[in-house]
Amino acid sequence: MSLAAIGPAGCHKPKTGTTDVIVIGDRPKLIDPAAGLLSPPDAVLLANVAQGLVRFDARGQIDGGLAERWNVSDDGLSYIFRLQSGKWPSGRKIDAREVARILNRERREASRNSLKDAIGAIRDIVAMTDRVIEIHLAAPRPNLLQLLAQPEFAILRQTEGGGPFVLLPGKPEEPLHLRRTTPGADGDEEVREQVDLDGLPAPSAIARFKAGDSDVVLGGSYSDLAVVRAAGVPRGSLRFDPVAGLFALVPGRSGGPLADKGLRSLIARAIDRDALVAAFDVDGLASRTTLLQPGLDGIGDPVAPGWAAIPLPQRRAGLVAEANRMFGKAARPVLTVSFPAGPGSTLLFNRLAADLAPLGLRLVPAAEGVAVDLKLIDEVAPSTSPAWFVRRIRCGAVPLCDPQVDALADAARMTPSPQQRSQLLALAAQIADAGQLVIPLAAPIRWSLVSADVPGFAENRFARHTLSGLAIKPTRDSN
Repeated sequence: MSLAAIGPAGCHKPKTGTTDVIVIGDRPKLIDPAAGLLSPPDAVLLANVAQGLVRFDARGQIDGGLAERWNVSDDGLSYIFRLQSGKWPSGRKIDAREVARILNRERREASRNSLKDAIGAIRDIVAMTDRVIEIHLAAPRPNLLQLLAQPEFAILRQTEGGGPFVLLPGKPEEPLHLRRTTPGADGDEEVREQVDLDGLPAPSAIARFKAGDSDVVLGGSYSDLAVVRAAGVPRGSLRFDPVAGLFALVPGRSGGPLADKGLRSLIARAIDRDALVAAFDVDGLASRTTLLQPGLDGIGDPVAPGWAAIPLPQRRAGLVAEANRMFGKAARPVLTVSFPAGPGSTLLFNRLAADLAPLGLRLVPAAEGVAVDLKLIDEVAPSTSPAWFVRRIRCGAVPLCDPQVDALADAARMTPSPQQRSQLLALAAQIADAGQLVIPLAAPIRWSLVSADVPGFAENRFARHTLSGLAIKPTRDSN
């Protein structure tokens, strides 16, 4: 979306030199990614005060983090990073040995880092000198830098990060105060960026933005899209990231009705994805029937199943007849579903319920303690590699899986041939699709609210937004 199209975002308060940013969710906390899944507010805080070896710029491109430069060996099996000369906020020198130890902690067996599996090709991370780190791989990984730029691989030393922002002392009831200071060009006065960062539920965050008390709201998803649409925010302030990933249904348990591949296939064919996508009304959002999506690296666009080309009204009679043959006079299963709370989930539930009703299948929200038949995956892919999609439905990550898919994914991880790797991943995805291990719907939805006072914001495919340079107008030659 053109920056010129952004209209005034409410009656904003006079600028104080501080950019006010809210992330939908709880108050951000500095937590070790090895402790488990990061919430959106925690991820934003980590990425901006505890950058990794590399980080994302506003447009999702790789930029230097703790490392000022890096080299990749000709065979792609070694990445060498030279660290910047810097200090932790406490004044202690940043040392490569400590950085290597922190990164190795994220990949150890006991780690609950949500992206630990994605870096499974790393053999070791070692410090060569006090400022040089080398990462050895079992097989080439062209997308490694994209993974290392994720907040899950932030370099956090206890409660200290290596920037680019410093977390200032503050009161518990106040937003977090972040500051970044950089030298000016040609000996000019230093440049200081200040950001106030907070986490709030979607209705409160949107209300603050509309009132002019916030410059940016991050972390929006399908769940709260209806809230921001109903709020009547200024034209052009609602921005969508063109993300890749999974917005899909998976069985919530290994047993139950959905252990039957035939039923999973029937449900997949009965869903009116086009109507669902139209209901969300997001430019560029397309319905999807395959695990992989177009545009991933090293692999051709997936081929949709033949039935997807037939409009649902034309195939519904056949689906109803198939359901009648499948169940006969037996009682049809009632399927329990578990979606996050929010109006987007209500929309999704109602659409699915309407699509499955002609088959005699009824959906009900799962009560506490009741086994769940269908769960939702709503996750952005951390890199442009197809491997994440295949490994996201591996055994151990989902209740219902296929060991053959896992075996192909493991073989792809270890092969030194990029072409063979792509072939193995494509085959694994085809088997997963044929077995209907996942019921894809579309790509995830990620939205932000951005005022006209924030020219440095940009949409990107990872939905990772640096707080650096928000108030700085991009130059013409910015990528």
